[in-house]
Formats: sequence, structure tokens, C-alpha cells
Amino acid sequence: MFKKRENIVEIEEGKFLSPKFDNDGLIPVITMCSKTKDVLMHGYMNVEAFKKTIETEEAHYFSRSRKQIWHKGKTSGFTQKVTEIRIDDDQDSVWLTVDIGDGSSCHVGYRSCFYRSIPLGPIENGREVEMKFEEKEKSFDPEVVYKGQPNPTKI
Repeated sequence: MFKKRENIVEIEEGKFLSPKFDNDGLIPVITMCSKTKDVLMHGYMNVEAFKKTIETEEAHYFSRSRKQIWHKGKTSGFTQKVTEIRIDDDQDSVWLTVDIGDGSSCHVGYRSCFYRSIPLGPIENGREVEMKFEEKEKSFDPEVVYKGQPNPTKI
């Protein structure tokens, strides 16, 4: 699908896209809001999802828990309109900038999947590290929006 990875100079300094997918055929993706610059989520794409994202200008991911491609927002209506795609120096990680309008990106109901912060400093007991909720309220009720859909979070 994409240019074959043939040498380091071409990969790092060349003009042709030659992404490196891992042994499972996936590449990690960080997605950021174009307006607020908040990191909305982290996900993965396979070749097909990456191609669909580029071609449709809407984010598509590969769900490792469901083992299938998903068009972000197909169920919830919170489509991610891609405004920019970047790839890192060795082409093994993707950064999407998206417009989600007034929507959300987290299946738990928050605007961003990164809705908690971890306190900095010495850790006395790793089992008692308390996170802080940076988003105080959910943007939507996932029980209503995803009614009947399996929760993608696995234990």
C-alpha cells in the first residue's frame, strides 16, 4: 500500500510515506483537538484504517478489543474531522489533529480520553496513587449513546 521501507535516510529524510506497522500490523496514533490542543485519545490503525483516514479525512481506527476497523463517531455521532496528519521521524507513530465540533472522544463520556492527571513526586505506596479528575463532568451519557454496544475496555 505505502512505499517500501528501504533505507534509514529515506525513511527519516525522504519525502515518501513509508509507515512502520508493528508485528500485529498496527501503528499507534495520538489524536489532538484542533481547537483546544487537548490530547483526546490514543489508538491504533492498521493499513486499511490509515488509508481510510487519509482518503475520507475522518478518523478510522483499528479496535484491538473488537478486532475490527471502526469509524470514530459512527455510533456516537462524534465524528473526528481530520485537519492534519503527521508522522514521526522513523514513521512508526501517527499524530492526528481533528475537529470534533462540540462532540467528545472518550467512550466513557468525557470529552478527552485523558481526563485524569497523575500526581508528581515521590510514591510511598504504588497501590494508593490518587489521580485527579481534570474534567469534572462527562460530556454525554455513554449508556444512552452506546446503548447495546459492548464496552471496548477489557480487564
